Amino acid sequence: MVVKSKSALDARRQPRRGMYILPSLFTAGNIAFGYYALLQAIQGSATEWWHFDRAALAIGFAVLFDGLDGQIARLTNTASDFGRELDSLADAITFGVAPSVLAYLWGVRMLPWAAHTQLTAQVMELGAFVCFLFLVCNASRLARFNVTTDPKPRNPGRPGRKYFVGMPTPAGAGVIAAVVHCCKTPIDNVWISLVWIVLILFTGFLMVSRWRFWSGKELNVSNRKPFRLIVLLAAIGAVVVVFSTYALIVIALGYLVSGVLARLAYSWGRRHHRTGPGDGAGESVA
Repeated sequence: MVVKSKSALDARRQPRRGMYILPSLFTAGNIAFGYYALLQAIQGSATEWWHFDRAALAIGFAVLFDGLDGQIARLTNTASDFGRELDSLADAITFGVAPSVLAYLWGVRMLPWAAHTQLTAQVMELGAFVCFLFLVCNASRLARFNVTTDPKPRNPGRPGRKYFVGMPTPAGAGVIAAVVHCCKTPIDNVWISLVWIVLILFTGFLMVSRWRFWSGKELNVSNRKPFRLIVLLAAIGAVVVVFSTYALIVIALGYLVSGVLARLAYSWGRRHHRTGPGDGAGESVA
């Protein structure tokens, strides 16, 4: 009987060098969608609003590619330091620069100058600053993710389940893209633009916060019986394709709200736990 050495077995398990380029191709696609979104956002106007919609859809496709490159790297055992750094730079472009430019041009820059000229100018300046803050929050979120080995949220969830610490950058960009895709035409009202600015600022805050967000890492297609999961993902994909205008905004805002509700529920639970045992402690028994 021939016994193979450990080094020979390890050599067989190692993927071929050509396989390492496969996840990077999806990362390059992520960058391509971000670049396309920037081009479309710059071409958009009040009369040619479909450019903004194309930019929003490009960011949505980039979110899909961003999820696929990590999954492919894990399935093919081709994860590398180069791939992680490239993915981080891609996210800074596609989920940082592109959505911040789109948010400003669609929700602030197209305000009419006919009425409230001074107020409009102030809102535009505020919008430009807040969109810049969104970009800074995006970069800070990515930097923290790169240097933290085992991040822990301030409001931990179920033991053994993994969570994102802060809203991930694709989800933050997805909020902006989903709203633009749903509303289509640019904002032309100063007060609605202020609401839009508040949403951008709050989304940026969630990215740099230490609140927990569901990671979905317990969903594994490589299991022995992934049939139910595949059917569920196919159903969600079909709904998104057919009813993209409303399905995307429900998913994006629902994910945002889930992190806020998790934080509120944790705070309420801790407060209830502190006050609960003390209730009636000073009462005497008749």
